[in-house]
Amino acid sequence: MKEFKLKYGCNPNQKPAKIYMEDGSELPIEILSGRPGYINFLDAFNSWQLVKEIKQATGEVCATSFKHVSPTSAAIGKKMTEKQKKAFFVDDIEGLDDSPLATAYARARGTDRMSSFGDWIALSDVCDKTTATLIKREVSDGIIAPGFTDEALEILKAKRKGAYNIVKIDPSYIPDPQEKKQVFGITFEQGRNNFRIDEELLSNVVTAKKDIPADVVRDLIISLITLKYTQSNSVCYAYDGQAIGVGAGQQSRIHCTRLAGSKADIWNLRQHDKVLELPFIPELGRPERDNVIDVYLSEDCGDVLDDGNWQKYFTRRPEAFTRPEQREYLASITGVSLGSDAFFPFSDNIDRARKSGVSYVAQPGGSVRDDLVIKACDDYGMAMAFTGMRLFHH
Repeated sequence: MKEFKLKYGCNPNQKPAKIYMEDGSELPIEILSGRPGYINFLDAFNSWQLVKEIKQATGEVCATSFKHVSPTSAAIGKKMTEKQKKAFFVDDIEGLDDSPLATAYARARGTDRMSSFGDWIALSDVCDKTTATLIKREVSDGIIAPGFTDEALEILKAKRKGAYNIVKIDPSYIPDPQEKKQVFGITFEQGRNNFRIDEELLSNVVTAKKDIPADVVRDLIISLITLKYTQSNSVCYAYDGQAIGVGAGQQSRIHCTRLAGSKADIWNLRQHDKVLELPFIPELGRPERDNVIDVYLSEDCGDVLDDGNWQKYFTRRPEAFTRPEQREYLASITGVSLGSDAFFPFSDNIDRARKSGVSYVAQPGGSVRDDLVIKACDDYGMAMAFTGMRLFHH
């Protein structure tokens, strides 16, 4: 297939639209089901690069959940705790522990379930039955992977009455080293961002604390590769083999740090016993439960706890999870990693990161206030590496 005609571009009024190889060669994909659109393909090709690079860097299978050309999370197939399974609504998936790929997607989808609603999925490896079973019941636009088992393909083809978007990509495809795009009829050309992110990038530790354990190196690498395919400005918190909070596309870096931190906080708070034990009425679906949990953890918790409201969601009125209780719980968390796609211009980013349990930081460095940022890390006992490499993505 040398070109694929799209229903429309980013918006319905943007016609005609298609994807094709500029040199006239065959597209490196096969569409097995559905009719992906313009934004679907933007998500597909960006997300595929992300999982491919994390697999290459860590040696572990990887999955990501994408929305509007940015990842909500990315994760490797590290087994989850029982609390995590319950928090991410996957404790009933049979054979989950036997499928690292399904575990990777369960983690990625479970990180920010509000943002992942209607996501695009990328898998680093051939989709198996367990992963397809998990995907089948989630609201999703499509998937890209290097292959699908017969059982997995049968399951996914039945999704959305046969209209679910399934794209198979040639894993050996290597794009041209120069890339182009047009804005306002003007062509931009640049070399592809082929920069390799690995443990060597973290060798320049500039803080008093120098030790960065191997599992943290892995988390920082996951964070930085995630940022490489996140709309800038962006900051990413990572822990235990996955991105747990992504702040994308903010004009101010502190807003990136706050946004990503708030998502990391929710990821942690969802695993608290008060949330795990919420007495939902049986007929309330997973997306609705996600919405209720989001409100329950917010300042507007009365919208789901006040008399006349709680009866819509719960079999009995749950106890409030107060702000002081949440702060106390979050204050006990440490060992979180933080990556930034450009330097921190002020130490307020470190102050905010600390509130979400950050102990390790990776950023390019190069600010005139680097000394203040380093001092803030030293005051908190954090280790910070200067990578020397910006990771803007637009």
